[in-house]
Amino acid sequence: MTRRTFLNKAAVTAAAAAVPATAAPRTTMGVATTCYLSFARYRETFEFLEKCAAMGAGGIQAGLSSTDPAYLKNVRSRAEELGMYLEVMVGLPKGDSAAFENSVKAAKEVGALCLRAGCLGGRRYETFSSLDQWKTFVAQSKASLDAAVPVAERHKLPIALENHKDWTVDEMTALLKSFSSEYLGCCIDTGNNIALLDDPMELVERLAPYALSTHLKDMGVERWKNGFLLSELPFGEGALDMKRIVATIRKARPNTRMTLEMITRDPLEVPCLSEKYWATFPERSGRYLARTLAYVASNAKGEALPRTKHLSKEAQISLEEDNVKQCLHYAHERLSL
Repeated sequence: MTRRTFLNKAAVTAAAAAVPATAAPRTTMGVATTCYLSFARYRETFEFLEKCAAMGAGGIQAGLSSTDPAYLKNVRSRAEELGMYLEVMVGLPKGDSAAFENSVKAAKEVGALCLRAGCLGGRRYETFSSLDQWKTFVAQSKASLDAAVPVAERHKLPIALENHKDWTVDEMTALLKSFSSEYLGCCIDTGNNIALLDDPMELVERLAPYALSTHLKDMGVERWKNGFLLSELPFGEGALDMKRIVATIRKARPNTRMTLEMITRDPLEVPCLSEKYWATFPERSGRYLARTLAYVASNAKGEALPRTKHLSKEAQISLEEDNVKQCLHYAHERLSL
């Protein structure tokens, strides 16, 4: 697959001509670059904006590939022409908050609605093997947020913290309450916390009042010898009640934009029957395990979850693209987005 990179004004102008400025989004739902985490891997912000506009999406959630003022102005102007929203992915400060503040300033210049951030890049049960390691992470995360929230408040640009297979719903709600700032909320990922043995609908109901952003996804499950397998699936093919999820978030936060995160990949292994998995969950009991395994038993389909590693590169890219388009169509036709 040939990937475009906009390096000069002529290239940017050509890309802008790809979608008419008068073209209205066919759905209000946006697309996160993490939808293309596995294969296409879009990284250039303007390119991704144009791509999503061509698919009829309502906005994008992406990192900024440049903080040059002229570039930011071009992206903002194009998004406004297309009637699309922008949410900017950023990293939280690690020590000195100067770099984070520069990211916030750039996001403000580009017209971002919020900043999507996460505390952990990986998965809790894979990253940490002891309770002490987890406690160190918690302390470091709170220190990062202590540095980040005042910057967000100063620039009046809120941080949407994702539940990224790190915080249980109990921990996430306690964390957000401890800051009690209108500039710190959450990016609700509707599927991640199944891997932490949380009920997915309970998670949405409890986090909806804090929702500044979303990662909408439908999820499939499959039985596995060490626990269960977990996969993102196109809307309508998984076990989640997407209509109820959208309605719950809408009721609590009517102005929050809905953003898709449909990741095409092999199923994730959730080894909840292994000893290491439980090392960082001292407060969780067998009730959570029993509830989740019952959920898996009830919602596992007869056939195996989709696998992608055996496909050719071209087929992988095509499947990734088709899955995103299918979700966009479903959002418009079935979710009133």
